[in-house]
Amino acid sequence: MASSIETGGAWSTMEDVSLCEAWLRVCHCPMTGNEMKFFHMWKKIHAEFCEKIPDSPRTEMALSSRWKLLNKEMAKWRDALAKAMNLYRSGENRTNELIQAQMWFGATGGGKKRFTHHECWEVVKYCKRFTIIPTGPDVVLNETPLRDSTTSDSPLDSPMSEDSPIQKEPRPIGRKAAKAKKAGNSSNFNSKFLEEIARQNSIRIEMEQKRQDMEVAIQAEQSREKEYLRKKDQQKTDRETMAMDTSHMSPETKQYWKLERRDVMRRRLFQDDGPSNTDWLNDQNH
Repeated sequence: MASSIETGGAWSTMEDVSLCEAWLRVCHCPMTGNEMKFFHMWKKIHAEFCEKIPDSPRTEMALSSRWKLLNKEMAKWRDALAKAMNLYRSGENRTNELIQAQMWFGATGGGKKRFTHHECWEVVKYCKRFTIIPTGPDVVLNETPLRDSTTSDSPLDSPMSEDSPIQKEPRPIGRKAAKAKKAGNSSNFNSKFLEEIARQNSIRIEMEQKRQDMEVAIQAEQSREKEYLRKKDQQKTDRETMAMDTSHMSPETKQYWKLERRDVMRRRLFQDDGPSNTDWLNDQNH
């Protein structure tokens, strides 16, 4: 098997998106997509890919292998979104739905813990293969589920070495309509891509704002608790000062505790009625 260096190294987001666009245009073309063999299909996909990224070192086999991985992860993301939509309640924040979908995606086992190919998903999410169908409870007969959304018998999931025909689908539109639609696909994709980026940014900003608000609330609560404990300790000290028995003390010690009590009274009166009511204490010092 060729190494990643020989086949072009790590795949960039632009390459993944270009591969998805090429796959979508070739395999879902209403004029030629239904009759192609896999060998010819990947030749056409490779040609479309190279038009978008000239001089790319990616081979047909490399494109086929990469698509198999992307196809598997986007199918898992489709199923995760379907499960999250079932849990969605009216009036609940849409952010929770995406978080639920990521949790379902990571819990399916194998592969990545989070789905990251959002740009690729925007390209293919409207085609029949990746249409989100809300899932319900599996119907079980003799412990065998009658429905399994995670498996697929489509030849598009197989590597390019197989030569089975693509599963036929009814032609959605005619030749002229297909040509007219092809011209507008690029601008529509760009618009949807920018909308998705803006939506994801909005979600991140909202989550960061919630985190900051929570930190501010925690700090405020901690400050209130500290102030409460400080006042409680001060009140205890003030009560001990006012109750101090000075009858057996020396004149100097008695004078010290007299000043301490005056400070307590000044503090209490200042808190209760404001600074104007402490004037009589000041007068006694003269």
